[in-house]
Amino acid sequence: SSAAGEYLAKMGLPEEDFNSSATHRGDHLPAQRATFANPKLFNEMVRNDDGSVKQGSLARVEPEGKVMRMWEAIETYMERKQPLIIIAGADYGQGSSRDWAAKGVRLAGVEATVAEGFERIHRTNLIGMGVLPLEFKPGTDRHTLGIDGTETFDVVGQRTPRADLTLRIHRRDGGTVEVPVTCRLDSDEEVAIYEAGGVLQRFAQDFLDASQTA
Repeated sequence: SSAAGEYLAKMGLPEEDFNSSATHRGDHLPAQRATFANPKLFNEMVRNDDGSVKQGSLARVEPEGKVMRMWEAIETYMERKQPLIIIAGADYGQGSSRDWAAKGVRLAGVEATVAEGFERIHRTNLIGMGVLPLEFKPGTDRHTLGIDGTETFDVVGQRTPRADLTLRIHRRDGGTVEVPVTCRLDSDEEVAIYEAGGVLQRFAQDFLDASQTA
């Protein structure tokens, strides 16, 4: 069963009324639990004994290396107030353009996503939620860098439209690698939204500024 379904059952909702995740997107509690809950998900941090990627809504919590269901991992990181980063492949966010695809990861504590490329709407939604989209340079990806999920990361540089920033990768063995990435805040307006913490915060900021000058 899914974490969202378990939550709805706990709240007393009959199973026949569960419907789809989209039905409950107005309530952040079940919607959070539906983040990365697709049973067809492939998280490369979770492997079978033969080294192949294990399919399912699973995650590996670091630094313990413990594999658990995605929602339990998210809860663990939320309790720790541990900022997170997503390392992804090409066309990241494709097929998940709904607002919750970005909102869920932000509430989980994700501060940046580094991908080979972004689906257009999802990139915009990430910025609207205050998540920094970064793009690997051509020829560089998680495989060429040997990223396995045990690393920690820093993003260095000034967030300006399509600026070259530095992704600093701290290896578990103490080594450090610095990789150039492209800041996918593509305009001054997107920078302003991101710096405000998201589109709602930017709207509130503009409203307060207008009120003070009125």
